[in-house]
Amino acid sequence: MKRILYFLLLLLFAVTSCVNNDEPPVPVEQTVFVYMPWSTDLLSYFETNLTDMESAMAQMDMRGKRVVVFLMTSPDEATLFELKTHREGNVRPVLKRYYKPAFTTEEGITSIFNDMKSVAPAGRYALIVGSHGMGWIPVSAQKSGRAAFGQRFHWEGDNVRRTRFFGGLSTAYQTDITTFSAALRNAELKMEYILFDDCYMSTIEVAYELRDVTDHLIGCPTEVMIYGYPYHELGQYLIGDIDYAKICDRFITFYENYKDPYGTIGVTNCCELDALAAIMKEINGQYTFDASLRPTIQRMDGYNPVIFFDCADYVRKLCSDEQLFADFTAQMERVVPAGQRAHTSQYYTALGGGSAIPVSTFSGITISDPSINTLCESKEQTAWYKATH
Repeated sequence: MKRILYFLLLLLFAVTSCVNNDEPPVPVEQTVFVYMPWSTDLLSYFETNLTDMESAMAQMDMRGKRVVVFLMTSPDEATLFELKTHREGNVRPVLKRYYKPAFTTEEGITSIFNDMKSVAPAGRYALIVGSHGMGWIPVSAQKSGRAAFGQRFHWEGDNVRRTRFFGGLSTAYQTDITTFSAALRNAELKMEYILFDDCYMSTIEVAYELRDVTDHLIGCPTEVMIYGYPYHELGQYLIGDIDYAKICDRFITFYENYKDPYGTIGVTNCCELDALAAIMKEINGQYTFDASLRPTIQRMDGYNPVIFFDCADYVRKLCSDEQLFADFTAQMERVVPAGQRAHTSQYYTALGGGSAIPVSTFSGITISDPSINTLCESKEQTAWYKATH
């Protein structure tokens, strides 16, 4: 009889536990989303990134904070899980499994973000995106560029140091930044920051497109080495009380001492971008760029012709009105403050057989206005270009 009663109590407890698990989750202070779509060759590096995050979390007070990960382990399979640390080790409870998720469409990405928000509601949200990156350049431009001109991309180099398109190596697995922005709006998410652990994502065009869905954009103006961000060093500043200056400092300190000592980073205050666009429109209304000066602008990539130029250096070569340029410079300092941008003496590009390019001037963010690369033919369709011309 006692055994039966004991069994019934256990059964009751189990049923009650299941019911409790079905109840809506209690909102916390902050949820950090980690979004890692299929990126073809980065899975092992994503695993390192997640382990590094867990190392940082183990040193923190995680009460009121959650880290939820969407990770694709193949083009057809993905898992939504949470990172948790305990004294006895790290655990990753699965929240949802996906088969053939639509991770490149507006509807599909919206659904994924809705899932993340549903399982981990919070007072504030942040987002880390791990993949390859190509700034604002549309997927269609890459497809046509390869077909018409045989364009090679920075992730295609042979026998070079590897660097990290927003998505995978083929256009089938890549996402336009406009699609991504629309998905965040559809999910009614406004991020405290979006960190792109991808190449070439600290661009004025990307930041302006995302200004309504995030307060800050953290990204690299150049290629980032394949290791990505050193989350074990800077993770504590991405969770809880955000410290953008320390994020940049830890990033650069890590890469100055890394086997491949190349790194660039900038934090854009997206709330200041409309004011910058207004000044830029005034400059563009008065000046036309002298094409002969193009080779003198600080290049921030290995493409030929260059796609990504240092933003402030370009405007310096465009605008000869000292007061107007001073107004631009003052506003740029609000957009990407001095303490929130950093670089090693050189950056690395895997293009052209791999090379290190010196950095002589650095504003922490790039622009494609002066580019004549065929991949930039649609630059006039970007929200930034429309706002500034």
